[in-house]
Amino acid sequence: MANYSHAADHSLLQYVSPLATFLKLTSLGFIIGVGVVGNLLISILLVKDKSLHRAPYYFLLDLCASDILRSAVCFPFVFTSVKNGSAWTYGTLTCKVIAFLGVLSCFHTAFMLFCVSVTRYLAIAHHRFYTKRLTFWTCLAVICMVWTLSVAMAFPPVLDVGTYSFIREEDQCTFQHRSFRANDSLGFMLLLALILLATQLVYLKLIFFVHDRRKMKPVQFVPAVSQNWTFHGPGASGQAAANWLAGFGRGPTPPTLLGIRQNTNAAGRRRLLVLDEFKTEKRISRMFYVVTFFFLALWGPYLVACYWRVFARGPVVPGGYLTAAVWMSFAQAGVNPFICIFSNRELRRCFSATLLYCRKSRLPREPYCVI
Repeated sequence: MANYSHAADHSLLQYVSPLATFLKLTSLGFIIGVGVVGNLLISILLVKDKSLHRAPYYFLLDLCASDILRSAVCFPFVFTSVKNGSAWTYGTLTCKVIAFLGVLSCFHTAFMLFCVSVTRYLAIAHHRFYTKRLTFWTCLAVICMVWTLSVAMAFPPVLDVGTYSFIREEDQCTFQHRSFRANDSLGFMLLLALILLATQLVYLKLIFFVHDRRKMKPVQFVPAVSQNWTFHGPGASGQAAANWLAGFGRGPTPPTLLGIRQNTNAAGRRRLLVLDEFKTEKRISRMFYVVTFFFLALWGPYLVACYWRVFARGPVVPGGYLTAAVWMSFAQAGVNPFICIFSNRELRRCFSATLLYCRKSRLPREPYCVI
């Protein structure tokens, strides 16, 4: 009876193991394709469309570049290791390089999402400071700072013996998470958790700020008094500005239009609508928060598994849970293009107009911009 049971289990393993390998290869191939093609299309769109050349989309372009690096360089080695039966055949140095790039991409995304959350708060709570200070060069400095911090976090384990190694249960070269007394796993995991927590706190502060502004009493406009087209009273400056724009009256520019000039250059046209700008910034903030949420949701199970191996002494992480957690962390590199397209109306419009060449007729915008 025991021999029959052992033979049945062995026969079942003969069918389950090839099926699991096939599922891993299929899912990982799909992740590689979506991660490379999707992020590459978003990157081309952000570079080609000049209307997207501003602060939040510079950061999005950098996130796409990081996901392309991880999908095109790290995942093919995982694909090969799964195909070879969870074995690594490329040497120790190559394993350390691939592990370094994988950890670099993870910390870079976490640091960048935190910086994006801070800039999103500035865009809504301190919009004047945001528009004046967050230029292309400021964004470039932030991006360089994030890459520097990421390299500083990912490079030290390269010099430690056995820290970056091939983990057979994960089919990848990565940080070997051992007991907190054995290496610095706990420090790396705590720093990553603190970055993600700080990002959530910044978005929570932004939500409270928007909620408080909604409860403010709306401004009550008092109409101006007119005598022979000469307006006076509380609303006189606004009415004089409206008449001046419509072509009535002569004289100097009204006080409300001193910071506004006409711009005949079509490339520099911009609406003078504060409410529209506020709604646009809210939509962009919503998109980045969804990206942050999915990063936390897809990396969360793997972080739990890492903490499990750092603190638990007796039981090991179940194989099924660890495999699902690892593949969820892989999938994070391919979900951002879908999030960006489906949660941002401006990106959808630019995508259809620039890459799909489906241009729709729109009403001309007002040729006024703020100096």
